[in-house]
Amino acid sequence: MEKINERRLLFSLTFDELVKFLDSHGAKKFVAKQIFEWIYHKFVFDHTQWTNVSDKVKGLLSENFDLTIPKVVWDGLSEDGTRKFLIGFRDGRTVEAVMIPARNNRKTLCLSSQVGCAIGCTFCHTGTMGLTRHLEAGEIVGQFLSVTKFLKDKVGPEERLSNIVYMGQGEPLHNFDETKKSAIIFTDEKALGLSQRRVTLSTSGLVPQIKKLEDFPPINIAISLHAAHNEIRTELMPINKAYDLDRLLSAIKEIPLKAHRYITYEYLLIDKYNDRKEDVEALSKLLPKKVSKINLIPFNEYPESSFKRPSVSRINWFRYELEKNGYTCTVRTTKGSDILAACGQLKSEMEKKINLWEIGQ
Repeated sequence: MEKINERRLLFSLTFDELVKFLDSHGAKKFVAKQIFEWIYHKFVFDHTQWTNVSDKVKGLLSENFDLTIPKVVWDGLSEDGTRKFLIGFRDGRTVEAVMIPARNNRKTLCLSSQVGCAIGCTFCHTGTMGLTRHLEAGEIVGQFLSVTKFLKDKVGPEERLSNIVYMGQGEPLHNFDETKKSAIIFTDEKALGLSQRRVTLSTSGLVPQIKKLEDFPPINIAISLHAAHNEIRTELMPINKAYDLDRLLSAIKEIPLKAHRYITYEYLLIDKYNDRKEDVEALSKLLPKKVSKINLIPFNEYPESSFKRPSVSRINWFRYELEKNGYTCTVRTTKGSDILAACGQLKSEMEKKINLWEIGQ
């Protein structure tokens, strides 16, 4: 797996880490607060414009860190308002991120945690890429900063992202330390200051890392379940061979939940595959009703996939049966499918990656 050997990104530092670095060079704590205000509150990334930061400190940062944010190499606008972004990093690698609009001016950014993915879920377009490398915390945060800058420059100065979901390319908990650090930056009031309720991490079920979530910022957790039978889940998600449903559910029980919080279980509905009556019955035996919320995701078709999307009537029937059994249940609205920006459709095509990134350099 590839690694980056360049200078560390400034945006990979938590506030405490920046304070520690500055202190080791004789600078005061308030300087860290000034720097964070420029980059995370004012979204000014050109350090020459930081008028209340001394030239000495700016020079110190330039010598030790990379102060650039990732580049929006390409963007596509869906007919429903969803925007997909191809984000380019300093080593030429790219990921895709998606801005999803909703009511009340809510704008959710679906961001990536890895270049590619090692999990290999058979229903997922990203899974066909394999894993190239993990992203640094600054590259995860950088997606938020780059998209924010794009929206302010291209759409309107008041545009702002309100929510984050770690549901793009990659398995966030496979990149545990950098994902955790990015979550700290997203939720720290001195940094981006997002409410913990507005940040959701989705995992395929890496049991050892799930057990470490007690040390994670208390954001929302979503489990990619997709089947209530081990044999079906193993066909969809090879990770189930190592961490089957019994091990997964046992680990989930140990996740500390704040009052009135749920564990969200994402369930991909595939026509004539996992949308049967016996699947409803198995789910009802598997998941505790009081702390479980089921998010049904109708399969989003993409080239080369043999799976099909269920009919609307079948989707509604499945939801009705679960609600009748006492579950809180929602159906995820499909957005951005016309630009392959919907759930499970993200993939940085090699031809696009090379040609567009070369143009963007």
